[in-house]
Amino acid sequence: MIVYPNAKINLGLHVTEKRSDGFHNIETVFYPVGWCDMLELLPDESREHGITLSVSGLPVPGETDDNLIVSAYRLIAQDYAVPAVKVHLHKIIPMGAGLGGGSSDAAFFIKALNQLFELNLAWGEMHHYARQLGSDCSFFITDRPVYAEGKGDEMETIRLDLSAFHVALVYPGIHVNTGDAYRAVHPAKKETTPEEIVLNAAPADWKNSLQNDFEKPVFEKNPGIAALKEKMYAAGAVYAAMSGSGSAVFGIFENDPGKISFENTLTWQGSLGSIS
Repeated sequence: MIVYPNAKINLGLHVTEKRSDGFHNIETVFYPVGWCDMLELLPDESREHGITLSVSGLPVPGETDDNLIVSAYRLIAQDYAVPAVKVHLHKIIPMGAGLGGGSSDAAFFIKALNQLFELNLAWGEMHHYARQLGSDCSFFITDRPVYAEGKGDEMETIRLDLSAFHVALVYPGIHVNTGDAYRAVHPAKKETTPEEIVLNAAPADWKNSLQNDFEKPVFEKNPGIAALKEKMYAAGAVYAAMSGSGSAVFGIFENDPGKISFENTLTWQGSLGSIS
């Protein structure tokens, strides 16, 4: 079985307060985009239980045993008699870019494992396992536009259709440490949530109202990322922003902008309706 875990972008991101557990409460809209990894699952007939994970494509840092896919298998195996499985991940979505690639891989693995071995997990169960792996992991179980708050794991599906628009995504190869990014932000509750903005204004009107709180500190430290946002606008984007805590930047276009050239970057362009 082969599945294609896709990325996401953040439409607005407010850091509203620091929590007593050390995490932060946020407000954001997650929207799926069609930049995808490839994930293959095969029954491993050489043994009864366990998972073997191999990786190709972009380098994935850390030990294999620490990968979220392996963690997802072990979580489910605590509750179900899951047969042994061989998994190969071909990594295309850049890591540490604010695109949710690792979370998507784990969520799609949960869904594929459920289907491959007919575990009959309910949607609520899959969400339950995904939430234990990461704040945005649960989003990719349903993989539809949502308004997220809390740590980013409290989600409500919203009716937002941007399929008529095009998007360009660019990753400049700059790693932004998420912890450092949060420490540089001054949490504050805003008058208007990202949900209210995206549902009540057209994308062409988002530029001056839909903000990502991480942009200011990240741009100050990495002016090259800020320059990518300006290049999106110069190419005709009606809205451009950094996704998550960075460092990927996206631009939303009313018409296909054609190939936009970004030197020394990883890029993806397509329709906002093209989810594989």
